[in-house]
Amino acid sequence: MKQFLSAVAVCLVAASASMAQGIKMPAPSPTQTIKQQFALSAVEVTYSRPLAKGRTVMGDLVPYDKLWRTGANNATKITFGEDVKLNGQPVAAGEYALYTVPSRNGWEIVLNKGLKNWGVDGYKKEEDVLRFQTESHDLPFNVESFMISFENVRPTAMTMMLLWEKTMVPIEITADIDGKVMAQIDNAMKTAEKKPYFSAAMYYYESGKDLKQALTWADMATKEDAKAFWVFHLKAKIQARLGDKAGAKATAQQSIELAKAANNADYVALNEKLIAGL
Repeated sequence: MKQFLSAVAVCLVAASASMAQGIKMPAPSPTQTIKQQFALSAVEVTYSRPLAKGRTVMGDLVPYDKLWRTGANNATKITFGEDVKLNGQPVAAGEYALYTVPSRNGWEIVLNKGLKNWGVDGYKKEEDVLRFQTESHDLPFNVESFMISFENVRPTAMTMMLLWEKTMVPIEITADIDGKVMAQIDNAMKTAEKKPYFSAAMYYYESGKDLKQALTWADMATKEDAKAFWVFHLKAKIQARLGDKAGAKATAQQSIELAKAANNADYVALNEKLIAGL
């Protein structure tokens, strides 16, 4: 009997210790942090992802025409590594609470300074940094977990999407980096021991600037590394855009031979496609 009582006591002590330590359970609305490299820095979002669980979301679980934390738990946080624009509205680099006001006909997007707010608790309208209207769209499929994603990511523009149930809200994020990049190129060409010929030529080509200057830099880059098939490919593209089809074909053929020697089938295919399109 004493042994039995002793065993029971041990079990009770173990159970008490377990309860004191707490039980780790899956979060009902798990937190996600997404970070997208963009322009010359990055955009990062930290938010919680509630599930629909068979409930009607828009207009019910998430009421229309009321401030929403844009997720669950803490207020959603968004960080911009540099000055950007949201749907054309300027936003300084920094961290903000991201709130929204859903409605049947478009949503209102709110950036606020209340980074320590629990949801909408503690929200103060006077701490708003930006408010603007944006459109919403119906989806042909259902999104079970609330989701924020970055799509159509380009050098100076991308779309942040809010998705839940059958609703999608796009927000266009843009950055004006041309002046910064041009200043870097100018400074590097004047002062750097190793000139960024390839990067500069690529930027001029991609942004539609002086193609003759881009060709000069691409030429310099090929002289620095005579086996750099990717540089020869860029040079061929610049020549093609300048209308020099014969030069582009010859340079692309050089790139093909170099790519074959390096066992790079991708650039062989890219050059063959370039030649076929001349």
